[in-house]
Amino acid sequence: MMYPAGPGSGDSPEGFPEQPRLQPQTGNRATQTLDAFFTCRKNVLLANSSSPQVEGDFAMAPRGPEQEECEGLLQQWREEGLSQVLSTASEGPLIDKGLAQSSLALLMDNPGEENAASEDRWSSRQLSDLRAAENLDEPFPEMLGEEPLLEVEGVEGSMWAAIPMQSEPQYADCAALPVGALATEQWEEDPAVLAWSIAPEPVPQEEASIWPFEGLGQLQPPAVEIPYHEILWREWEDFSTQPDAQGLKAGDGPQFQFTLMSYNILAQDLMQQSSELYLHCHPDILNWNYRFVNLMQEFQHWDPDILCLQEVQEDHYWEQLEPSLRMMGFTCFYKRRTGCKTDGCAVCYKPTRFRLLCASPVEYFRPGLELLNRDNVGLVLLLQPLVPEGLGQVSVAPLCVANTHILYNPRRGDVKLAQMAILLAEVDKVARLSDGSHCPIILCGDLNSVPDSPLYNFIRDGELQYHGMPAWKVSGQEDFSHQLYQRKLQAPLWPSSLGITDCCQYVTSCHPKRSERRKYGRDFLLRFRFCSIACQRPVGLVLMEGVTDTKPERPAGWAESVLEEDASELEPAFSRTVGTIQHCLHLTSVYTHFLPQRGRPEVTTMPLGLGMTVDYIFFSAESCENGNRTDHRLYRDGTLKLLGRLSLLSEEILWAANGLPNPFCSSDHLCLLASFGMEVTAP
Repeated sequence: MMYPAGPGSGDSPEGFPEQPRLQPQTGNRATQTLDAFFTCRKNVLLANSSSPQVEGDFAMAPRGPEQEECEGLLQQWREEGLSQVLSTASEGPLIDKGLAQSSLALLMDNPGEENAASEDRWSSRQLSDLRAAENLDEPFPEMLGEEPLLEVEGVEGSMWAAIPMQSEPQYADCAALPVGALATEQWEEDPAVLAWSIAPEPVPQEEASIWPFEGLGQLQPPAVEIPYHEILWREWEDFSTQPDAQGLKAGDGPQFQFTLMSYNILAQDLMQQSSELYLHCHPDILNWNYRFVNLMQEFQHWDPDILCLQEVQEDHYWEQLEPSLRMMGFTCFYKRRTGCKTDGCAVCYKPTRFRLLCASPVEYFRPGLELLNRDNVGLVLLLQPLVPEGLGQVSVAPLCVANTHILYNPRRGDVKLAQMAILLAEVDKVARLSDGSHCPIILCGDLNSVPDSPLYNFIRDGELQYHGMPAWKVSGQEDFSHQLYQRKLQAPLWPSSLGITDCCQYVTSCHPKRSERRKYGRDFLLRFRFCSIACQRPVGLVLMEGVTDTKPERPAGWAESVLEEDASELEPAFSRTVGTIQHCLHLTSVYTHFLPQRGRPEVTTMPLGLGMTVDYIFFSAESCENGNRTDHRLYRDGTLKLLGRLSLLSEEILWAANGLPNPFCSSDHLCLLASFGMEVTAP
């Protein structure tokens, strides 16, 4: 409800809030406002007159006076305040004096036409409400936001209301402004005028919204909540019908098909140690019992044949995860992190699909080496696919599956590279066949490195020149280029005592096995009795007669440097490249790390609300030859073919679901899922 302000001064009548004065912007709107004002003033004068009735030509006045009396009243009103009306109206920058004169002449000369014009401007609903009020002698229907109109003293049975004018929306609630000092007393005294304003069109009851707080905008009701499973919907991308580089479809010929999932499930201990990262989550969804049920439902829904997990808390594994996964048909292997850490990695497989050939846990911690003083671990399994009996006498190559969780620290890229070198050396040893080649390999896990970082490119391309590179740049997680001191990588990256070459192979794998392996028996040790070192008198040896006063004589036929010759044979030398590391496993990523349909990068985790990709599934593929050179970044399916994958999400979608974890996804990482096919060959 808006009320007219006091004349001239801008003060509102007592008990009514002050409203700003709105000036019309166009001539048409000004005409409507002035016409409404003139009609209101006319009603006021008629209400104060002695005549009990007024001619029906006036829109809101009681009926009955003669035309001559109306003209007399208008003439009186014109003589009293016309000059002030026109002078005040002329002060508005957009209102013309002729506009007010034309409106006044229209009222005086042809009131019937004015009434018709007014009726044309009214809506049919407003007219019906006015006439119903007059006929039934009942109060005028209240407009939305209007207060009941007051009766005018001296006029019995007449109800006074505003003349609803058809105007633009921004002027629908505009109050009529009284003009002139002469009209001040009448505006302040007449209750009919105080209750008058240009009201908007009546709003149907079903469309009206009640908002009791004047001056405050009403907030829109919140949107209907979208279920989390609809926000986080992930599509399955099928590649089985797409031809490869040779034009062959992945489904041609018999294949052994299986699915593999890699998932960082967020250890509860680590979550509690870094609780500041999960302030956006409700405490109930961070409870392990709630998360455990969600994780198990996710495993059951996707039903992978091989499950690679990271951040598996040891007590949760033995008490809940391993028994539950065993009931689902999995055989599980677990490796806890070294030191006092309580989480580790697990690899689970279905014995109905695979048979275990060997399992090799990998520890990256090396005592005495500052480069390898962290407690991260890995797990490498060699599995033999079980071919259904219906295929006859056929065979499938073994499958090597490696799972790891690399160090997080963004500043220690040197540690990350050394840990990856140890894992690749173990994979090379487990997956190497008798002819020197490798069986199909899948390497997955949380590598704490972003796509196209030097560490990522090293795994994919098989080569990295690291000498002089800032350590923080290896993983690409954060940018520390602004810091004055930056740790840089020096060659060689790790010492030779680690027993791993720059090609990420164990030293024993690079050299043929010795046919004459020494056995530390009595005869072997006696050979060192008369060596040169044994025949030298130690410094500070106390001279004792018959004990330390004689020097042993070397018998004939004993070599003088047996120890030196054997020592050189025990530690075979291997060449080291300068500032470059390599591997020959030919790996490529299952994911492209970009969502073409959304134009956004893929995201696997959201630390501190920033989406990034740090989880991967790499698999062995054959490099494509481009002319006379081989481009290591182009691959085609080899023995292991990618048949499909579960799509990832963008950062915007995860924001819509309140990040990670959420009530639907109980980890701060998304799971990765891919389907593979292996060639089935005749023996």
